[in-house]
Amino acid sequence: MSVLLEFAMFPTSDNCREGASVSKQVAKILDAIDKSGVAYKLTPMGTIIETATMKEALEIIELAYEQVKDCERVYSSLKFDIRHNSANRLRTKIESVEAHLQREVEK
Repeated sequence: MSVLLEFAMFPTSDNCREGASVSKQVAKILDAIDKSGVAYKLTPMGTIIETATMKEALEIIELAYEQVKDCERVYSSLKFDIRHNSANRLRTKIESVEAHLQREVEK
Protein backbone atom coordinates (compact mmCIF):
# COMPACT_ATOMS: atom_id res chain seq x y z
CA MET A 1 0.00 0.00 0.00
CA SER A 2 1.10 3.55 -0.64
CA VAL A 3 -0.21 6.42 1.46
CA LEU A 4 0.55 9.83 0.03
CA LEU A 5 -0.15 12.59 2.51
CA GLU A 6 0.08 16.24 1.64
CA PHE A 7 -0.07 18.44 4.71
CA ALA A 8 0.64 21.90 6.01
CA MET A 9 1.25 22.59 9.67
CA PHE A 10 2.35 25.85 11.20
CA PRO A 11 1.76 28.03 14.26
CA THR A 12 -0.62 30.97 14.04
CA SER A 13 0.10 32.35 17.50
CA ASP A 14 2.51 35.23 18.09
CA ASN A 15 4.57 33.28 20.63
CA CYS A 16 5.96 31.06 17.84
CA ARG A 17 6.23 33.38 14.84
CA GLU A 18 8.73 35.97 13.75
CA GLY A 19 6.43 38.56 12.21
CA ALA A 20 4.51 36.89 9.40
CA SER A 21 7.14 34.17 8.89
CA VAL A 22 6.65 30.60 10.10
CA SER A 23 9.64 29.14 8.24
CA LYS A 24 11.63 28.53 11.43
CA GLN A 25 8.88 26.29 12.83
CA VAL A 26 8.34 24.55 9.48
CA ALA A 27 12.09 23.83 9.35
CA LYS A 28 11.82 22.08 12.74
CA ILE A 29 9.04 19.88 11.36
CA LEU A 30 11.01 19.04 8.21
CA ASP A 31 14.11 18.20 10.21
CA ALA A 32 12.11 15.71 12.28
CA ILE A 33 10.58 14.16 9.14
CA ASP A 34 14.01 13.91 7.53
CA LYS A 35 15.42 12.16 10.60
CA SER A 36 12.47 9.73 10.57
CA GLY A 37 13.60 8.34 7.22
CA VAL A 38 10.19 8.77 5.58
CA ALA A 39 10.27 9.88 1.93
CA TYR A 40 9.09 13.48 1.62
CA LYS A 41 9.03 16.48 -0.65
CA LEU A 42 8.72 20.09 0.46
CA THR A 43 6.54 22.33 -1.72
CA PRO A 44 5.78 26.04 -1.38
CA MET A 45 2.37 25.22 0.11
CA GLY A 46 3.12 22.17 2.24
CA THR A 47 4.94 18.88 2.51
CA ILE A 48 4.16 15.56 0.84
CA ILE A 49 5.18 12.28 2.47
CA GLU A 50 4.80 8.67 1.38
CA THR A 51 4.38 5.81 3.81
CA ALA A 52 3.37 2.16 3.53
CA THR A 53 0.49 2.43 6.01
CA MET A 54 -2.03 4.93 7.32
CA LYS A 55 -0.65 4.37 10.82
CA GLU A 56 2.82 5.50 9.69
CA ALA A 57 1.35 8.59 8.01
CA LEU A 58 -0.51 9.55 11.16
CA GLU A 59 2.64 8.98 13.23
CA ILE A 60 4.39 11.57 11.04
CA ILE A 61 1.57 14.03 11.73
CA GLU A 62 2.02 13.41 15.45
CA LEU A 63 5.79 13.83 15.07
CA ALA A 64 5.25 17.11 13.20
CA TYR A 65 2.91 18.38 15.89
CA GLU A 66 5.45 17.53 18.60
CA GLN A 67 7.77 20.09 16.99
CA VAL A 68 5.26 22.94 17.46
CA LYS A 69 3.25 21.75 20.46
CA ASP A 70 4.49 24.64 22.62
CA CYS A 71 2.78 27.11 20.32
CA GLU A 72 -0.50 28.50 21.57
CA ARG A 73 -2.30 27.76 18.30
CA VAL A 74 -1.37 25.49 15.38
CA TYR A 75 -3.06 25.28 11.97
CA SER A 76 -2.95 22.08 9.93
CA SER A 77 -4.59 20.72 6.79
CA LEU A 78 -4.22 17.17 5.46
CA LYS A 79 -5.01 15.41 2.17
CA PHE A 80 -4.58 11.67 1.62
CA ASP A 81 -4.25 9.54 -1.53
CA ILE A 82 -4.28 5.87 -0.54
CA ARG A 83 -3.60 3.18 -3.11
CA HIS A 84 -3.20 -0.56 -2.67
CA ASN A 85 -0.62 -2.59 -4.59
CA SER A 86 1.54 0.43 -5.27
CA ALA A 87 4.74 2.06 -4.04
CA ASN A 88 7.17 4.90 -4.81
CA ARG A 89 4.34 7.15 -5.98
CA LEU A 90 6.08 10.25 -4.70
CA ARG A 91 8.35 9.79 -7.71
CA THR A 92 6.38 7.68 -10.19
CA LYS A 93 3.26 9.88 -10.31
CA ILE A 94 5.38 12.79 -11.50
CA GLU A 95 7.26 10.63 -13.99
CA SER A 96 3.93 9.46 -15.46
CA VAL A 97 2.67 13.00 -15.97
CA GLU A 98 6.00 14.09 -17.47
CA ALA A 99 5.85 11.17 -19.93
CA HIS A 100 2.37 12.25 -21.04
CA LEU A 101 3.57 15.83 -21.42
CA GLN A 102 6.48 14.68 -23.56
CA ARG A 103 4.11 12.75 -25.83
CA GLU A 104 1.97 15.89 -26.22
CA VAL A 105 5.01 17.95 -27.16
CA GLU A 106 6.00 15.39 -29.77
CA LYS A 107 2.59 15.53 -31.51
